[in-house]
Amino acid sequence: MKDLSTRFARLSIGLSFYSFALVGLSVGVGGVILKSLSTSYHVGDAMLGTLFVVLYLSYSLSSFFCGPLAQRLSLRWLLVVGTTLFLLGMLGFILEVPFALLEISYVCIGLGTGMIETGFNIFISALPGRTSLLNYLHAFYGVGIIFGPLLATGILALLWGWNRIYVVLAVLILLQLGGIVLFLRVPVVEKDPSQEQAPTQRTAFREALTQPLIWLTAIFLLVYSGVEVCASSWGYTYLVDKQALGPLAAGWIVSGFGIGLTLGRFLIQPMAQRKGVSVTTLMYTLIGGAILSLLITWLMPFGILAGIGFCLLGLSLAPIYPLTVALVPKLVPERLVPSAIGVLVSVSISGLSVLPWLAGVLAQFQGIWTLMPYLLLLVLILLAFWSYLARPVSASEAAQKELTVAQKLDS
Repeated sequence: MKDLSTRFARLSIGLSFYSFALVGLSVGVGGVILKSLSTSYHVGDAMLGTLFVVLYLSYSLSSFFCGPLAQRLSLRWLLVVGTTLFLLGMLGFILEVPFALLEISYVCIGLGTGMIETGFNIFISALPGRTSLLNYLHAFYGVGIIFGPLLATGILALLWGWNRIYVVLAVLILLQLGGIVLFLRVPVVEKDPSQEQAPTQRTAFREALTQPLIWLTAIFLLVYSGVEVCASSWGYTYLVDKQALGPLAAGWIVSGFGIGLTLGRFLIQPMAQRKGVSVTTLMYTLIGGAILSLLITWLMPFGILAGIGFCLLGLSLAPIYPLTVALVPKLVPERLVPSAIGVLVSVSISGLSVLPWLAGVLAQFQGIWTLMPYLLLLVLILLAFWSYLARPVSASEAAQKELTVAQKLDS
């Protein structure tokens, strides 16, 4: 799919954006309904935290094998199966099944969203202009994060019952499934004749697992993912219980976090590119902004100032994930890119299970006030990992600049 101007190309890209928005919507909803689930099932924060473990371990498992599956099978079928599982996961919430069975619903959602996110990351990474498109793709995840809390708090305010939220989600996922079946067109990647003897998919996957740089990048994204999901999932509880904000105000502020994610992914990277800011410098700036935002949210005595800091946190975190994924084709051989992205997504998703669960344990036994210092610690770990990763990234950028200059001189 070299030409992005064709009708089906535009529909396929639009479908990927819509699918990521739905994943974000489900995450945004999940944070708001935690208090409703606690009331309905009479469970504490630590037990609710096990839902994150189940959800994201299953997500990690599916993402881990998506690279080889996408190469062996059809990417379209991978996305069809993933969306179907995503839809089935909604049924447990709609029917208000017992808590143990709700864990199975989370398994279905985790497997489904792992296939959806990895599949569309591979799809967009194969297109021209992938850096900008990946930022837009993950920006639409932020769109879902914006409207998820608004949808959930609106339905709860109308006293319709928390399960009605998932009826709405199920209808939207049905539209996604129909779109994948009818409109998705997978790009055909032209093979390089020099790579005719390239390893098989299984060998490529094993080779990707032996690359230290892939693992370091994956752990970096693991910590980042934990920060983002802890903030979006437990932020509502923190604002209500610690900052004493009303439910609607807290819902709007969590949506503000999503607005920051969305605007940051639409605006920051393109602006940095126009100004000639390197990826290395941009990443340091973003991590520094996240540290400052957390300090404002934690230390400011007024709820509204904490809300502003929370929104700025979303803006600072926004471009980190897509920027990192877009670096993969520059850091590994082309034949390893699908498997590398699968490893990155699956390992990073472990942060979505363990780290939010730990936040829940701390909240139950020490108080929800622990959320901010916990997030600050995670961002400092993020800074440490990037200080190491920045070296090969800077080397890659320097080599690319030299190549560009040489091509201009030759012309």
